[in-house]
This record gives sequence, C-alpha cells and structure tokens, in this order.
Amino acid sequence: MTERCWKMSDLVHKLTIGSVILENNIILAPMAGVTDLPFRLLCSEQGAGMCCMEMISAKAILYKNKNTESLLEIHPKEGAVSLQLFGSDPKIISEMAKQIEDRPFEIFDINMGCPVPKVVGNGEGSALMKQPKLVEEIITALVKAVHKPVTVKIRKGFDEEHVNAVEIAKIAEASGAAAVAVHGRTREQYYAGEADWDIIAQVKQSVNIPVIGNGDVTDGVSAEKMLGTTGCDAIMIGRAARGNPWIFRQIGDYLEDGTVMPKPDREEVKAAILRHAQLQLECKGEYTGIREMRKHVSWYTVGMPHSARLRQRVNMVESFEELERLVMEEL
Repeated sequence: MTERCWKMSDLVHKLTIGSVILENNIILAPMAGVTDLPFRLLCSEQGAGMCCMEMISAKAILYKNKNTESLLEIHPKEGAVSLQLFGSDPKIISEMAKQIEDRPFEIFDINMGCPVPKVVGNGEGSALMKQPKLVEEIITALVKAVHKPVTVKIRKGFDEEHVNAVEIAKIAEASGAAAVAVHGRTREQYYAGEADWDIIAQVKQSVNIPVIGNGDVTDGVSAEKMLGTTGCDAIMIGRAARGNPWIFRQIGDYLEDGTVMPKPDREEVKAAILRHAQLQLECKGEYTGIREMRKHVSWYTVGMPHSARLRQRVNMVESFEELERLVMEEL
C-alpha cells in the first residue's frame, strides 16, 4: 500500500454547516426524479450524513403548484435533510424560503449547477454562474430572510472558457453562505468526461466555509482520494447512489478503517427493491409509485448476471404484485 499524507480515520467525521452538525460528511446529492422521500429514507438508513431533496422551483411554491407539495414532504425518520431551491429572482426565492422555513429540514440549498436546457434557458441553475452579481443578490437575500443555514451548489463553470467556481464560491462566502458544493464539471460537460478535482481543491484553498466535493466518487477508494487530494470537507454522491443506497455505508466503513464491505447479494437487492417499491406506493399511490420504480429497478440490477430480461419486462409492470413476481422470478 502506498504511503498517504493523511489518516483514513480523519477523512470521515462530523460536519458543521452553520448551526447544523451532520453525523458524517458523506452526503446524497440532489437529483431530480431520484432523491424523493423513499430514496432519501433508504440512503439515510444506510448512513448518509445528509440527504438533499429534489430541486424545487421557488416560482412553483409561489403559484402553489399542486405537484410541488409532494416534493416538500419529509419523513420523520429521515436524518438531516437539505431543501434545494432553484430560481433567478432574489425576492421570490427569499420570500418563498421564508414561507416554508418551518418545515422539518435543516438546510436551504440554492441550485446553481443544474445543466438541463429548460432550467438554463430560464436563466436558472448553472446559468446563474454567468451572472456573479445576481448570485450575490440571491444569496444575500436568502440569508437575510431565513434563520437556517444557506448553502450553494455550483459547477466548475458554465464552460471551459468561463471557469469561475472560485469566484462564485468567494461571492457565496461573502454573501453569508454556510457551505458550497462544487461539481467538478462545467455545464457544457453535463456528466460526461472526468470531473476536475483540481477546481475543488482551488475552491477549498480560497474560502473558509466548508467545501463539499462532487463528481466521480463511486466507492471508498475514490472517496478517500477526493478527500485526501482536494482537502474538501465532505463528499457528495450523485449518480453512483442510484440503485445503490448501500454506497454510504460502504464508503463510511472504508474511510473509517479500510474495511471493504461486500456488495449486496441477490437477496439483499430483492429486499431493497421491494421495500423501495412499498415506500413509493405509500407516498405516491400504486399508479405513480410503480411507474417510478421501473427506472430504480433497472439501476438496482445493472451489471447483475442474467438481469437484462428483468429490465426489459419491468417496463410492463403495473402493480406491486406484478413487480414482486417479476423480481422473484428473474433475480
């Protein structure tokens, strides 16, 4: 084993963000269509130090969009939760945040990293990185309006010609943000190519608030490497958690003492799929819950021997009984 300049046991620890103390520094990233209440609950049970909700439109809260209320639901057994807002109007964001602050989450997060064309086209998400002055206005307004800590999620930059994560992070800190999460890709990259961890290190060296690294952390080894080489205070797990809530326990154990936790066997995967489905039905009813489970089943079973047939058939499933029968037959 190569000699390290850090101790593994120092890499996993409690994390203080403003007035909030997280049990550990391994965080579930916000992902639209993924990090809903059922999935967050599973990840929390597996040891995630904090789980981030799907991003919520400040305007949707303002206009009382009926679908937004379900996105705001939080389970009493969840651990620490971060509620992520997106928008580009400082007044609307701050006023809507104040309106929902009494809900049982710990932290407000502002999305300045979403690369989706519909969001970017409205001047929201990662488009905000092109407007540093507006970034300052949004964060300042939100920090003044609420008592809970405010964090910001950003990218390396909008594109390679405008790499300004350090500038935006400094603005966030000066405007009162309690932490900043940095995805090491530009908006133009989406999720392609390798994440640039050097930009995360640069941000860490430039601000005094906690820095959360995001991008290409897929297991204990990569988690150790990101924390050790960038100096970031925490890691954020996104796509690698899809169909794999166990990743938080696996990474935590590895960072604690080098333990390599075995991958879940087929019986564990079966049980996780069916429990996830039951939670979906409880939260969303059978029609929506089962349809949303189709993608999760595909993620849970990717790479498993003889599971291709299951992934094909799951798109026809319409009830919990059908899903249960399929899982038992094909896995």
